[in-house]
Amino acid sequence: MKWLVFLALWLPGGAWALCSVVSTTAAGFGSQSSIAVRTTAQTSSTPNAGLSCSGSLLSLLTNNDHFYATVSSTQSGLLGPTGDVIGYTLYADNSTSYPINRAVAFDFARNGIIDALGLLGSVIPKTVPVYLRTTIGSNVAAGVYSETLSIFWNWNYCAGVGAGSICLGRDIGSGTATLTVNMTVANDCTITAPNISFGSAPVVSAFTAVTGQTINLACTKGSAYTVGLDDGQHAAGIGGRRQMISGANYLAYDIFKSAGTTRWGNVGSARRASSDAEVNPGNGLGTGSQVFNYNAKIYTDQTTPPAGTYLDSVILDVGF
Repeated sequence: MKWLVFLALWLPGGAWALCSVVSTTAAGFGSQSSIAVRTTAQTSSTPNAGLSCSGSLLSLLTNNDHFYATVSSTQSGLLGPTGDVIGYTLYADNSTSYPINRAVAFDFARNGIIDALGLLGSVIPKTVPVYLRTTIGSNVAAGVYSETLSIFWNWNYCAGVGAGSICLGRDIGSGTATLTVNMTVANDCTITAPNISFGSAPVVSAFTAVTGQTINLACTKGSAYTVGLDDGQHAAGIGGRRQMISGANYLAYDIFKSAGTTRWGNVGSARRASSDAEVNPGNGLGTGSQVFNYNAKIYTDQTTPPAGTYLDSVILDVGF
């Protein structure tokens, strides 16, 4: 008879759900260009924010149950090598509906989050994920950015339900996990380089120089770089005169630094350094442009080629 009483007490009940604090899985934003970091929200996640549970419940969590997570850090975001900070927010699900604010306890038992995760509905241990999204507008230098978060977990819930929905016992516990978040920011530039047009003329000597032309670059904050213009598609040898083409005919021209006669090329001293910009010389500004002046001329010591539309394509490259 005692054996029958034992069965009556335990068969209707659910398996005991037990939680514990475990080592986390780092969250990484990967490698992103400085422009992407500044203009677009970057997302990341971790499948394991430090809380693991197993078991099953036969009823939904009540208002008396909680799974608190309190996030804290000595930093205000991802810290880089020059002191720049990239701000970001943690979320309880893969949306922006449930932000986890720093130093404020967030209850995963609310809004059906724990139930949606199936955290207490499996005999296989499951961990709590968190999602991250950066704040748009961070103008930062290139480098590795990181932060170590402290997550204090504190839970108290009915861990087993018997006949008549009687709680057979509560799982109560707490602990702290550390979560590493990182991102690598890469150098990048936004380039504005209008086309060059020499207009039309009956002979080469009648073409006028194109002056007052500019190339504008907005490059990663703090970056030192050089700008090169290649020899085009039809140059007369490496570093030789650039040439436009129309059919089988050529028209030689070139592009020169600033208002001078020094050819702007793409090798060695033929390149231009960021410190050589006419406007905002020095390292990149991130959000502001640096302006490089140039002029272009058609060589007048060549024989006038047949009439036609002459074209060339020049590649601009930025080296960091």
